[in-house]
Amino acid sequence: MKKQSLVKGAFVLTIAAFVTKILVLVNSIVQSRVLGSEGIGIKMMVMPLMGLMITLTTIGLPIAISRLVAEADAQGNGAKVKKILIVACAITGSLCIVVVCLSVFLGQVCSAYFLTDQRSYYSFMALIPIIPIVAVSGVLKGYFRGMQTMNPLALSQVIEQIARIGFTYFLVQSLIPLGIEYAAAGAVVSSVLGEALSLVYLIIAFRLSHQTKLRLPIWKKVMKGRDIFIELLSTALPTTGNGLIFSVSKAIQPIIITKSLAIAGFTSIVIAKDYGMLTGFVMPLLFFPGFINQSLGVTLVPAISEAKANNHLNLIQRRLSQAICVALGVGVPSTALLYLFAHELMTLIYKSPQAAPFLKFIAPFFLFHYLQTPLQSTLVGLGHAKAAMLNNMISKGMTILLIYPLSANLKLGIYGVILAICIGVILETLLHIFSVIKLIGFDVNYYDMIKILLAGISMGLGGKLVFVYLNNSELRLGTAILITFLLSIWIYLMILIYLKVIRRKAILRIPFVGEKLAMLFPIGR
Repeated sequence: MKKQSLVKGAFVLTIAAFVTKILVLVNSIVQSRVLGSEGIGIKMMVMPLMGLMITLTTIGLPIAISRLVAEADAQGNGAKVKKILIVACAITGSLCIVVVCLSVFLGQVCSAYFLTDQRSYYSFMALIPIIPIVAVSGVLKGYFRGMQTMNPLALSQVIEQIARIGFTYFLVQSLIPLGIEYAAAGAVVSSVLGEALSLVYLIIAFRLSHQTKLRLPIWKKVMKGRDIFIELLSTALPTTGNGLIFSVSKAIQPIIITKSLAIAGFTSIVIAKDYGMLTGFVMPLLFFPGFINQSLGVTLVPAISEAKANNHLNLIQRRLSQAICVALGVGVPSTALLYLFAHELMTLIYKSPQAAPFLKFIAPFFLFHYLQTPLQSTLVGLGHAKAAMLNNMISKGMTILLIYPLSANLKLGIYGVILAICIGVILETLLHIFSVIKLIGFDVNYYDMIKILLAGISMGLGGKLVFVYLNNSELRLGTAILITFLLSIWIYLMILIYLKVIRRKAILRIPFVGEKLAMLFPIGR
């Protein structure tokens, strides 16, 4: 199995993340067309439980596996690699049995009482087979990360999303005559089948690697793997905290939301539609540009750790400042385009213009979300992951606590839910900033930040003028939006280059991209 360099591995995962994001968006469009907002709402009521199930089953083991496998492989200890995988499979297998049994026995209670809509029972039951699938794939993903081979992970993501799109279309179309609850369950089954095909590919890639073959007697190796068991849990359990907080909050939110809206006097159909538009239409668009920030966060953690080890405080602050500017550079144009063209995007993509006010309301507040990744990665890189986890816990708890009073007591309905989410996003960002200030100060480049904001405002004004002109020329909406977005991004980049926020030397330092640009524009090298 050929190892990949850090840069090449990160590049492969970034490209895969971009393709996956596009496929996720396509899948959400397909679902909106064949399932409708009510069906999406029923499905999304149970989907947050998938994150909780995955967290309880894997308990952060993929990260622990990758670390231990990398160490064992560096030492040339193939026997230890086998033992790590066997012990990890034993742990996840045991957890699978417990989580599956609890899910089967509590399915009726969860759907009838906690989700307030009995129709979600079928979707909940359809979700259960994903537990063992994700458990096994988590072990294999940890192995490939540890062996520093990212291609199988990248391809598995793409396979999963393509399968989801295909199965969603055919299953939902076949089941919708039976009722909306069966169609929603069919969409959930599509997710399970996508994960299953991804796992099949990972198993094939694992077998073809010819690096590690697991042979019996496995139980004897498990019994002798007490030290590895302790090593795995000592690494896995601390990393579970953030994921568990996120998963638990996502699992509790639909319960609180549906209960609050029901108390406020909304019917189950209205609740399902509003919740479906918010979580199925609005949120995917808001999170779409996030793959760039995720890649940024992955590379920032070791960079901060390296600077901290060398006691270079100025370097830490400079890298944080650069990361925040990159995050804003992505967040400002995304926020501007989503806010200004909310109605057109919702009409074009989901044929649901009634969801546009939700997007316009939440988009400006969500600009704070783009700052969270560099701030949280800085805290982790400085060795203060507990501070980041505590900040996440406080913000998620505040969001949950505010949903009921804002949506039910103040009679704001779904807008109260959106406002609670926005307050949580702002609070988490501010808490991260305060934590960073306490540790290293907050010496960022405010001039570049102001330039980025000005470029975003100019881009928005220019884009709106372009759209008005194109829309009056009787072009189709999709064509007008595509041309507008391309010209808007071009305007934005040109302004950033003119204001010297983006510099040619910095572009040329980017691997692969810099080489290509240098060949195209050799003057001034």
